[in-house]
Amino acid sequence: MSAPQILDIYDKLTQASDDRTRARVIAEAFAQLEERYPHLSELATRSHVSESELRLRQEIEKVRADVAVEIEKVRGEIKALELRLTREIVGARADLLKWSFVFWVSQLAAILILIWRIWPAR
Repeated sequence: MSAPQILDIYDKLTQASDDRTRARVIAEAFAQLEERYPHLSELATRSHVSESELRLRQEIEKVRADVAVEIEKVRGEIKALELRLTREIVGARADLLKWSFVFWVSQLAAILILIWRIWPAR
């Protein structure tokens, strides 16, 4: 509201003869205010902002706690996976060594048979 409008309302209030007329002037002033600022009732106050900030902080702390729990679960799963992979690698190496030994023995046997067949009998 501009200064002339405010002074006009003041003059109407001081000239009003009874409470009913004053109430009407005040109601008209509020109506003009709502027309000029239609979203005035939706404005946030400091307490609204403080309450929202507190709720957000609480929610952030809850999310942080949830994330920390999830991180620990993932770390545990990674450790278990590393242990399982280590066991599988050791098992694969043992299998490879076993089959390599079988291969070497069979190759040695094949070479000895070839030498025995090719070498002249004495």
